[in-house]
Amino acid sequence: MESASSQLRRTSILDARNMLPAPDTAFLSERRVEYSVSSEGGMVCVVVPGWTLPSGYTLPEADLLVRLPMGYPDLPPDMWWFNPAVLRSDGREIPATQATEYHLGRSWQRWSRHLRPEQWHSGVDGIGSFFTLIRQELVRCASPEVS
Repeated sequence: MESASSQLRRTSILDARNMLPAPDTAFLSERRVEYSVSSEGGMVCVVVPGWTLPSGYTLPEADLLVRLPMGYPDLPPDMWWFNPAVLRSDGREIPATQATEYHLGRSWQRWSRHLRPEQWHSGVDGIGSFFTLIRQELVRCASPEVS
């Protein structure tokens, strides 16, 4: 029987067409986003290495992990993860980012964010709209008003 780690190694960027909806692969390709796709625990995992962070953080970039649930894109992604951990440059804590989880053989900082029903529209939204939400939340969390 094949181990989970060897299954993970077999999944590569070439499998993305089979794991992501066509609009998502088109979005990533058109924007020349470097990414990898794999499967873990029944979820499709998209890793974007070197995700650019806005000012206000201790790092200029971090790897981003998005885990797509069964039922995606009708169901929205729930949360995202960074490696290494993303911290504010002023040392203030970012709410709901204290948990660390282990995925794809790495340790990830979980950003626990849950979409309200009106934030996701089945048949309209996809990975591009989720990336927009992540960018907006990163900007919001870097602002001095957030604590």
